Amino acid sequence: MPPPRPLPLRSLSRRALPAWLVVALVVPLSTALAAPLDTPLDTPLDTPLDTPIDDQARACPAPGQWVTDDGERHSTAALMPELAERRVLLLGEQHDRLDHHRWQLYTLAALHAHRPSMVIGLEMLPREAQPALDAWSAGELDEDDFLAASDWQQAWGFDPALYLPILHFARMQRIPLVALNVTPALRGRLAMQGWGAVPAEERFGITPPAPAAPAYRERLTAIFERHVDLDDDPAGLKRFIAAQLVWDRAMAAALADAARAGNLAGHDPLVVGLMGQGHLADGDGVPAQLDDLGLTDHQSLLPWPPQGDCAAPAEHADARYVLGDESAFQPADPLRLGVLLEAHPDGVRIVSVNEGSVAEQAGLAAGDVIVTAAGVTVEVPTDLNLILRRQAPGTLLPLGVMRDGVTRERLARFPPAS
Repeated sequence: MPPPRPLPLRSLSRRALPAWLVVALVVPLSTALAAPLDTPLDTPLDTPLDTPIDDQARACPAPGQWVTDDGERHSTAALMPELAERRVLLLGEQHDRLDHHRWQLYTLAALHAHRPSMVIGLEMLPREAQPALDAWSAGELDEDDFLAASDWQQAWGFDPALYLPILHFARMQRIPLVALNVTPALRGRLAMQGWGAVPAEERFGITPPAPAAPAYRERLTAIFERHVDLDDDPAGLKRFIAAQLVWDRAMAAALADAARAGNLAGHDPLVVGLMGQGHLADGDGVPAQLDDLGLTDHQSLLPWPPQGDCAAPAEHADARYVLGDESAFQPADPLRLGVLLEAHPDGVRIVSVNEGSVAEQAGLAAGDVIVTAAGVTVEVPTDLNLILRRQAPGTLLPLGVMRDGVTRERLARFPPAS
């Protein structure tokens, strides 16, 4: 058997990007396609390696295989030594997919076996949560204390049970964890006021981002236009793209800082970033910002979800891991109102309402401000997410909705479980 071919490092092709979770700051949007409802936008055996390529092409990739950018298939054992030599690896996810997080844990463990000096970066938490991550890794906090100290529910909002196995792995192996993100408030200031208006120390020394490549700008525009009419909010698109670039740059800067700090300390770590797949697909987002920061030795990895044909997913990555069918273990989708939200001083403002949604049937409209839900004050979109997570199918959710300065109760009626 010939030795495995090294993972190709050539430029990624530009292909269409399907909907993915984009959390933008100032116009925090939510996409009901790749993420739980109303998420703010302010996520078998290998074919033998010596099988002729013509024979490989006649069969779909098997679960457990890696497919690299050149279309070749590799076992984990063959590919991990090459991947472990990189300075930075980016592992993409859809935030609510259990199988994506299992794949991330599996990959982290395989990489750690080859490169014990490792740092794990998390999109899930902002810089302010770093003390909580340090205390967790040191074994000083239990789960409940960590979730409270990191303000997980407000900062992220997705079920922590999806991420705790990874956090426990890092704690067990004493792998440093790094908060990659910044708060929606800081993203909003940078997107709306500009970088010159925010002192460097208030933005953690993060430098302005490289401009979005045309293809990336087109994809972000398409995502924005799915939910907002440009004629109604022409300035919104500019803020949305600016906030997305802040997000990408913040994560890239934290990854680059971690790699640089490790090298200065003589550790030479492998830095692995966990983030939404939209931040790395097609080499845009974080990879492009890493290049601009001078850190070009990075690779992007994505899961390949089960599907009925052999067609590769639209988003390109340096390598994809073929998942098995884990649908039996996937948690049920949370209930959805079917609205797009943004921050508002009195609660959360509805930017748009999906046709035929629970929100439309409840009489909600764009411009309404949700002030309370189930009698609980709603201050940020994640407050509403937490309430919806506890809501049962077939029940009513009372909402305090302000319209034209007057607050009235409206009832959101959720359909029974199918």
